[in-house]
Amino acid sequence: MRALAVRAARCAVRVLRAEWHGIVVDPVRRLRRRGPSGLLLAFVAAFGVVFFHAIAQHPTGRRLVRLVGGVQGDLPLWLALLRTPVSLYVPALDLPVWGGLTQLFLAFALAELTLGRRRTLFLAYATTLAGTLSARVMLALGPGRWGLGLPPEAGRILDTGPSAAVVGLFTYLSVVRRAPVVFVLTSGSMVAESVLKPNLAGREHLIAVATAIVLASVHGRGRLLRPGRKRRTAGTGPPPRTQRAAGTCPPPAPHQPDTPDPAPSSRPGSATGPRHGDEDMNLAPEESGPTGPA
Repeated sequence: MRALAVRAARCAVRVLRAEWHGIVVDPVRRLRRRGPSGLLLAFVAAFGVVFFHAIAQHPTGRRLVRLVGGVQGDLPLWLALLRTPVSLYVPALDLPVWGGLTQLFLAFALAELTLGRRRTLFLAYATTLAGTLSARVMLALGPGRWGLGLPPEAGRILDTGPSAAVVGLFTYLSVVRRAPVVFVLTSGSMVAESVLKPNLAGREHLIAVATAIVLASVHGRGRLLRPGRKRRTAGTGPPPRTQRAAGTCPPPAPHQPDTPDPAPSSRPGSATGPRHGDEDMNLAPEESGPTGPA
């Protein structure tokens, strides 16, 4: 038992060390190389949330925010899709904006430094859109249908805020970087929220987690298949030009003068032995030579 405990402790230390380097150390190194420009999306997201929150404090500004970024389940689909990108920066009215601002900045900063701006924007929009569309599906199912349906009254709830994007980004990073602690904290908190407080926001957060896991698994499979495809291409491709020229155009053999070969070997059955015609010619002078007097 002691050896098992020591082995488990070493394994936990290795996992935590790898997670620390993947989630914190590597992004900090990239931030040193890129400078403040590596946090552009994080600053824009934080500024957008603060801006819309300040406008929504006045009645006129609140109506303007609803017209620009207010998304509800009973809206037409085209209007909901048009307002979804702006709704990502509109904070929910029943949640404290300053409490989630740190999580928002940290999620966008880590994702931008690790994944890049394009992929970060894609993930944030994809997870938010998945939650918005899933709410419409739940409303279409109706209450009591497989435990997923929602009553028609839920279609009038304002469905805005960057929480789905934040949850999706943290989940995607935890899967890609193999960070089980971050994954458990993110996904576990969302599951606990949906169980303790079953509402539309909790269900959308679970949808965001599932969407991020699917996208991360597709990304990991693509990274595994890409090196194999390169190796197959390198193995089946044409050889270099120099090797192909050497293989098809060999250098000419040196010219050998037409000189008589030395005396062949007289061993019978030898490959270089004399031919039958040569043997007859060598024996002819001996048979026709001069003889003594009779």
